[in-house]
Amino acid sequence: MKGHMRQRGAESWELKFDLGRDPTTGKRRTEYRSFRGTKREAQRELSRLLSQAGAGEIVKTRKLTLGALLDKWLHEWALDTLAAKTRERHSELVEKHIRPHLGSVEVAKLTPADLRTLYGRLVRRDDNPTGLAPRTVLHVHRLIHRALKLGAKFGIVAKNPAASLDRSDRPKLDQREIEILSPEDRKTVLDGLRGSALFLPVLVAISTGARRGEILALRWVDIDFDAGTLRIARAVEATKGRLALKDTKTKHGRRVIRLPAVTLAALRAAHAEHLERRLALGLGGRGDDAFVFPGPGEPIGYVLRSPGGLTKDWSRRLASLPVAKVTFHALRHTHASELIAGGVDIVAVSRRLGHSSPTVTLGVYGHLFGDADERAVAVVDRALNAALGGT
Repeated sequence: MKGHMRQRGAESWELKFDLGRDPTTGKRRTEYRSFRGTKREAQRELSRLLSQAGAGEIVKTRKLTLGALLDKWLHEWALDTLAAKTRERHSELVEKHIRPHLGSVEVAKLTPADLRTLYGRLVRRDDNPTGLAPRTVLHVHRLIHRALKLGAKFGIVAKNPAASLDRSDRPKLDQREIEILSPEDRKTVLDGLRGSALFLPVLVAISTGARRGEILALRWVDIDFDAGTLRIARAVEATKGRLALKDTKTKHGRRVIRLPAVTLAALRAAHAEHLERRLALGLGGRGDDAFVFPGPGEPIGYVLRSPGGLTKDWSRRLASLPVAKVTFHALRHTHASELIAGGVDIVAVSRRLGHSSPTVTLGVYGHLFGDADERAVAVVDRALNAALGGT
């Protein structure tokens, strides 16, 4: 394999190398890459590319478009790493929001400015009220960044323009997206749902901060009534009309949560009813592998309940109550806000919510820690007063 480098600027180089003959046409294939760095670094990069080319790990990319790269990432590279629902959602983002704008742009010509322009077009604002929520645009950025990063790792992409964007140029979350039930609305909701099939899943959501799919995947065996805890290890996922169980998103998602007394008592009562139904049907055993919140059509709890169905039930019942109209996911945010307002430390909040790290928790709820410094100085003030003999 032959290679050549040509200087184009102070620290800018064009790397040219041979990919051998095309097996179909028999013509020699030549690849070009741009590189920024010193001459020695450019020589090392050319050697690396020649080594990859010799091993057949590089394909000709001069005409590779962003759309083609995203297809390769979705259907080849990430096939065994993305959950079915996540891959379905990513495909939707590609088809609706990326391909129409940048799908035909060659990756070699894609710039950070192209990406910044895309995010500006997509995001919802005063002059674009039908645009996407900031969180969705951030998902678009992360998707593109991940595909380009893998492309660079595999030698298909020379650089990752998404990585060149400063934090200030990336899509930002709008903290107004965090919906929370006020204490008054929380009481109204629980009183209004009492006695209905929706009461207990809502109570569990407010009590634990668990996600909708995690709640619907709970089995009776996951609840330790003696210890007063609930174990989360799975979630219900809906893809193209099909329901399935999947493992939690990360190892941190697998967690054991201590339950408030009122929630534990409500679950005890529901479990007693479950056992009574089994006895009435002449079934032996405790049925602890049955779902706590099963779907309709089967009396002893072995049918999965649809997350979308739960959301519809929630929206329908909420519409009849004199409260702010929020999503079911707002119950998770409500739980987190209650913990933060109560002074629970960020690590404990993160673990209870099943976040991969406290950094994720801060990214979502950092604005709720506004009075943390005031609480901190009050603690220090009390300690100093005690040490100095004050009151």
